[in-house]
Amino acid sequence: AYLREKKNKKINAAVFPVAGLGSRFLPATKATPKEMLPIVDKPLIQYGIEEAADAGITKMIFVTGRNKRAIEDHFDSAYELEAELASKDKRDLLRIARSVAPKGVEFVYVRQSSALGLGHAILCAKPALADEPFAVVLADDLIKGDTGAVQQLITASSNNEGPVIGLEAIEPHQSRAYGIVEIRERIGENVIASNMVEKPNPEDAPSNLGVVGRYLLPYEIFEVIENLPTGSGGEIQLTDALAVLARRDGVLGVSLQGQRFDCGSKLGYAKANIEYGLEHSEIGNNLRAYLAGLVG
Repeated sequence: AYLREKKNKKINAAVFPVAGLGSRFLPATKATPKEMLPIVDKPLIQYGIEEAADAGITKMIFVTGRNKRAIEDHFDSAYELEAELASKDKRDLLRIARSVAPKGVEFVYVRQSSALGLGHAILCAKPALADEPFAVVLADDLIKGDTGAVQQLITASSNNEGPVIGLEAIEPHQSRAYGIVEIRERIGENVIASNMVEKPNPEDAPSNLGVVGRYLLPYEIFEVIENLPTGSGGEIQLTDALAVLARRDGVLGVSLQGQRFDCGSKLGYAKANIEYGLEHSEIGNNLRAYLAGLVG
């Protein structure tokens, strides 16, 4: 049943699927990973790492592909840069350069040789995981709130062993861009999902709740993925694997609190830069005045 008690309550690892080509952002992503595109002055992937670290996760597993070396370099030490900043006594910049990787965090990199879908990307992380539950963070979904989205899932999961997914209410016409949950029962603002459908037409969508890029998954998800037929787009879809578990035991869906920016789209990415820019200590006030002048 869904409410099995957890064998291991602590989520120690998070998987970051970052092998995608980012073709929607060409030419910017021709030689630069889309995960390294900045939101003001910090790359998108770093927000996801910080969110996971804030939730107590200490092992970050990147599922990478070709041309993703910049991600590895970003979280590595940059001796020449640090030496240059130290020699010029630029202490604030040196502190920033050294704080990119959260303290006590381990980084692991595995390759996804073929783009066979999100389910396949998760499967590629299996050798880097022990028999333990883990988080999945899709960096494209930047979620700005008082409490990080991963922490919200961990808090909501309580003692339950089954999968936990982040949800957001969507407009009917957006259903073709999401996995949509079928609701078995409601628990306050959260739900138990009895099924999931990948990118349905609006008239076929079982609810208005779309899955967004945060998951807590049990280790048994790998066995399910390994036995899946290919799904939407000829790919191995994580939604299909979750649907198997939902039909069997139910999946806990958590309505995430905070503002989500779809940074896989140009408009969502631009909005995120504006919102984060307005709160940035260096440029916030000037940016607000500039925007007021544009619309005044």
